[in-house]
Amino acid sequence: MFRNDMPYYEIISPEGLETIERGWKRLVSEIGIEFLHEEALELFRAAGQKVEDSVVHLDPEFVLEMVAKAPSEFHLRARNPEHSVVLGGRNMVFPCVSGPPFFRTGDERRDGTLSDYELMAKLVQSFPQLDMATMPMIEPNDRPLDSRHLDMLYASFTLTDKPIFGSALSNANALDSIEAARIVHRGHDLFVPAGEDGRPTTSIMTIVNVNSPLRYDDRMLEALLRYAEAGQGVVVTPFLLMGAMAPVSTVSALAQQTAESLAGIALMQLVRPGTPAVMGSFLSTTDMQSGSPAFGGPESAKGLYASGQIARRYGLPWRAGGGGLTSSQTLDAQAAYEAFNTLLAAFQAGANLVVQSAGWLESGLVSSPDKLVMDVELLRVLREQFSPLVVDEDALAFEAHDEVRHGGHFLGAAHTMTRFRTCFYRPMLSSTENFERWVSKGGRDTATRAGEIWRETVEKYELPAMDESVHDELLAFVNRRRTELGD
Repeated sequence: MFRNDMPYYEIISPEGLETIERGWKRLVSEIGIEFLHEEALELFRAAGQKVEDSVVHLDPEFVLEMVAKAPSEFHLRARNPEHSVVLGGRNMVFPCVSGPPFFRTGDERRDGTLSDYELMAKLVQSFPQLDMATMPMIEPNDRPLDSRHLDMLYASFTLTDKPIFGSALSNANALDSIEAARIVHRGHDLFVPAGEDGRPTTSIMTIVNVNSPLRYDDRMLEALLRYAEAGQGVVVTPFLLMGAMAPVSTVSALAQQTAESLAGIALMQLVRPGTPAVMGSFLSTTDMQSGSPAFGGPESAKGLYASGQIARRYGLPWRAGGGGLTSSQTLDAQAAYEAFNTLLAAFQAGANLVVQSAGWLESGLVSSPDKLVMDVELLRVLREQFSPLVVDEDALAFEAHDEVRHGGHFLGAAHTMTRFRTCFYRPMLSSTENFERWVSKGGRDTATRAGEIWRETVEKYELPAMDESVHDELLAFVNRRRTELGD
């Protein structure tokens, strides 16, 4: 977890925010939001909202009243308390890549496996810049579809002791994720409404994606309802590619994103007031020539700046619409500059949760440990870059000038000699060697060095300790549920 105390970059005027608010209010009230789940519809009916078939026409003031019940900050418990995080405020939390079906190392691109998932979990555990394991870090296509979430839960909880995301693909997946968290965190209440600092504590989170435009499907709603009942955190995220799931207008897409996300958060508060919720954003563009998703462009950055402003307006923790995003197929310059553009914008915009922070390639189709290493380097740079500059008498280093005087050099000065190991940022991945030395060591490019780093990291990986009785109970639960699911 990183605390971002730098000024936020805000691009929308107060009048502009009012315009976007009028836009989302018209969407929820005049067009409405479709909820394809009778339980959700009944909750809205009981709350006095207008329901026509599966479309709910929401009173905007009702939405704001419900959203105000969600906490502005909350704790997310880790198996190791040292890795627990706080969502909201000036805190930034960095989960890794989530969702790809394919896996790539070097020039090999193939279907993901459970072994690949386990490898990614080990890397998340090993790099301190990454705060959370997602689900799926890579889709384990060699495991049965109905029960693979159990394999991922077991791997995430045993190979890492950091917070994790649970599954949101079905009612059963959600309940299994919550029960696994209950086992792992036994001795603690799964949900604590208010701790000593007044913030609630949740034990697992998930991401619920809106089936944009303006629709929640039944599977996502089942997950949202189950997590909310248990008081567990939900990141409510519209997935908007302008030109496909939203108009080709950034302002219109922002209004749609706000309408969709706030409607889901309002539903959560109907289920259990005070349930932790994160306002999600995932706003990018469609290539108007090919129809393919495009990531890392200027519209994405502007969407991030604006989304941060909007989330703060409603007092909600905010998931940035992008970590190390890129449309590139491989670890090249495009992958680097597109990833840096979205990560930088997330820092500038004051994001609290930056999903897809490391490992994303090919518009989210590919999970890559090579790319994960590159993105970790970007995170290391940005965390240093967004740490405030300390300005004091010691930093003026007058004694160095007094020693060197006129026309000298500072390489051998006492001030330099006592500080040279820590005075500047030292890259993990980048090469600063002269050309001759670089050639003598094989002329390795960034992709080659990244592959060497993650392989060395995996070799040094140490399994985090876990109470044996907890492990046995978790494993027994996974095996029992796999049998019940017919796998």
